[in-house]
Amino acid sequence: MAAQGSMADKWDREIPVPAHVIGYVDPGVRKKLPVGTTVHSISPSGKSFWARTAKIEATGADGTDTPFFIKVNQFQHGRNMISSEFASMTKLHSIMPEMVPEPIAWGAYEEEDDIYFFVCRFVTMSGDIPDVGDFPALLAKMHQRGASADGEFGLPYVTYSGRNPQFFPPSRSWEECFTLGIKAEFELEERTHGPDEEMRRLRDGVLAIAIPRLLRPLETEGRTLVPTLVHGDLWDGNASVDTTTGHPVIYDAVPIYAHNEYDLGPWWAPRHRMTSEYINKYSLCNPPSEPADDFEGRGLLYRLRFDLHASSLYPGSLKRRGLVMDTMRELLARYPHGYEEYSLDHGLSPDPLTPDSPRSSASPSSSEEDSDTELLGFDLPCWVGEPDPLTPDSPRSSASLSSSEEDSDMELLELDLPCWMREPESAEFPITAQGEMTGVMHQPLAV
Repeated sequence: MAAQGSMADKWDREIPVPAHVIGYVDPGVRKKLPVGTTVHSISPSGKSFWARTAKIEATGADGTDTPFFIKVNQFQHGRNMISSEFASMTKLHSIMPEMVPEPIAWGAYEEEDDIYFFVCRFVTMSGDIPDVGDFPALLAKMHQRGASADGEFGLPYVTYSGRNPQFFPPSRSWEECFTLGIKAEFELEERTHGPDEEMRRLRDGVLAIAIPRLLRPLETEGRTLVPTLVHGDLWDGNASVDTTTGHPVIYDAVPIYAHNEYDLGPWWAPRHRMTSEYINKYSLCNPPSEPADDFEGRGLLYRLRFDLHASSLYPGSLKRRGLVMDTMRELLARYPHGYEEYSLDHGLSPDPLTPDSPRSSASPSSSEEDSDTELLGFDLPCWVGEPDPLTPDSPRSSASLSSSEEDSDMELLELDLPCWMREPESAEFPITAQGEMTGVMHQPLAV
């Protein structure tokens, strides 16, 4: 994810990756480039708070200029971030190649330990946001192409937005998937900034009142949602224009299968440049889901998740937490009586999720209560002293850092991989030209 510089506060911490790793092109990188590539040079390019980024000048087998973009990270946490980005961008490129730079490979440096890289085609970008005349329509097309084959929301693996993980367990219910995902975000945010009584009060209100009121009607009264692949972090800093073609380009995705309107969440934030005009243009191509009267309310809810994750990324900066709390107050002021009032107005059962309704294995039972120690509501939170389900003999998951690997701020945010991660029945990502399976990451991909 690109550094979010739209806020007034500054992030002045050193990038937690040594600068010299983009001072040369490691043999491990060269081996993953297309056959016949000749590397000429490497120089810093782009901006990230969490990794080192650079441009590799190269020519292809036919002698034409073929530059590449490289992102470099370190330690197991960085490996997870890199492998996740490669799988995510590969999936997104497979359905929208005209708008997503082609991923090439990911792997490990050979001359240094615990250094990992992601390489894609280099795109010279304008530095400006895409034009409202074509970008919303292209995004709508991406959503239309990206329908889930199995009808499930979420993903069976962890993605990363910035340095923090994102959890959206597979479910056939969007309300359930989103609820579990945003509970994880609340946990991350509290680990970053510490507990706050008002924050917790508002959180509990959003979980109990606003989410059921806004998401449950999408899947009641005979309505259904088709899960579609979304970018997942589509703010101003993750979209631009290819100066060669003039076409919009998107990058730094954290995709999940979601309600298509979820991708518009950042556009509801007035501090961004892609705002109401982009939302209106998108709606001409993909009209709001019914009930359409809730469109703006759902936008606020999806914006909340985006701002909540952003707040979790910056220890010591409470401005984003303030935005989060303001949005929660607005949601609760708009919908004080939750789904109960809606159901009474429409002659519905207050809780349509009967025992016969499709629910994921990650779902808590209806009798479970949220608590400070089990905020996320998974059947068995893996980060509460339970062995990693992916490696039964290991006391920690592969997403965890040892105390020697990173600073205390980074370690504060680490969660072990959640228990709902599972082996898929079939691979969801294609094989690259280099013959590497970019399969679903129930564990980090092998280099």
